[in-house]
Amino acid sequence: MAQQVRFTNTTQSAFFATVRQRVEAHFQANGLSKHANGAMWAKTAFYLTSFVVFYALLISGQFGLGGMALLAGLLGAFSAFIGFNVCHDAIHGSFSADKRVNKVFSLLFNLIGANPYMWSITHNVVHHTYTNIPGHDEDIEVAPGLVRLSEDEPVNRVQRYQHLYAFFLYGLASLSWVLRKDYLKFFKDKIGQHDNRKHPRQEYFNLFFYKALYYVLFIVLPLVVLDITWWQFVLGFLLMHFVEGLVLGLVFQLAHVVEGTEFPVPDETGDMREAWAAHQMRTTANFSTTSPLAHFLCGGLNQQIEHHLFPKICHIHYPAISGIVKQTAHEFGLPYLENRTFFMALRSHYRVLRKLGKEAYALEKVRAYA
Repeated sequence: MAQQVRFTNTTQSAFFATVRQRVEAHFQANGLSKHANGAMWAKTAFYLTSFVVFYALLISGQFGLGGMALLAGLLGAFSAFIGFNVCHDAIHGSFSADKRVNKVFSLLFNLIGANPYMWSITHNVVHHTYTNIPGHDEDIEVAPGLVRLSEDEPVNRVQRYQHLYAFFLYGLASLSWVLRKDYLKFFKDKIGQHDNRKHPRQEYFNLFFYKALYYVLFIVLPLVVLDITWWQFVLGFLLMHFVEGLVLGLVFQLAHVVEGTEFPVPDETGDMREAWAAHQMRTTANFSTTSPLAHFLCGGLNQQIEHHLFPKICHIHYPAISGIVKQTAHEFGLPYLENRTFFMALRSHYRVLRKLGKEAYALEKVRAYA
C-alpha cells in the first residue's frame, strides 16, 4: 500500500500566495482571459486540420510506400502535437471557461489512442500532486527494471546502458498507451495513493468504445482500403507510433529528468517537509523558453514550471507570466530550473540517464569490493 504523502511546510506558503496574486494582477491589469485567445484557436485549427488532411491522404492510397511512410510519421508527430496543444489544456479545464468546450476537445484524446479519463487521474491528480516522488508519480516509471530515474531505486546490470536504449523505449510509449496502458491503469486498485477502484459506468463504455473506434480507424480501415501487405501495414503503424511516442516521451522527460531536478522522498511518517509549490520548483524544469517554434509545437510543456503552478491557465499565456514566476521564485530563494535550448535539455537528460545507470552501477561495484 502506498504511503500517504503530505506537504507540511507551511512557512513556504507565502511563495505560492505571492506568485498567484501577481499572476492574477497581470490578467486583471491587461483585461485578459486565462483561457484560449485568438492565437490559441488558430493553432488548434491548424493542428486538427493537418491531422485530418494527413490521415485522408494516407488512407487515399494515392502515394507510394515512401510517401505513405512519410505521412505515417507526420500523423504520429501531429498526434503528439494535438495531445500537447489541444487535449492537454482541455483535460486540465484551461482551454475554455465553458466546460462543454473542454469536454469536446478532451474527447479528441481518444483519436490519438489515449483515454482522457485515465489521463486526468494519472496526470492531473497524481503527477501534478506528487511530482517526481518515487512510488507515487507513475509518470516517471518509464520501464521499471529497464530505466532507472531515481537514486533510491536499486541499479542493475542492464541499466548500465540505459543512456543508449532509453530513447528507443520512449518511442514505444504511444504503442503501449494504445494497446495496454489504459486498460492496466483503469483496472488497477491504486495509482500512487489515489483510490482507483470506482469509476463512473460511462467511463467503462468510453474506454472500450473509443479504443474500438481507434482500432477501426487506424488498423481495420487501412488494411481494408489500402493495397499493401500486412507487414507493410505493421511497419507503417509502428513508424507512426514510434514518432508519436518519441515526441511525447522526450518532451515529458526533459521537463522532469534533467540535471538539477530532484526526486525527493517523504520521511517515515509521509511528510515531505516542504510546501507543494516549493516542491514543484525543485522537481520541474523549463527548456527553450525563448523559442517561438518550441512554444508552438510543445503546447506550453516546454514551460512546465508555469504549467505545474497554474494548470488552469491556458498554455498560450505562459510566456507572458514566466517572468513573474521567475522573479518571485528568486525572491523566495527557490530554484527556477531551465535549459536555454531543446538540445541543451536533451544533453542534460542524457547525462542524468548515464549517471543513474552506468556511473551508479560502477560505483556499486566499487563499494561491493571495498
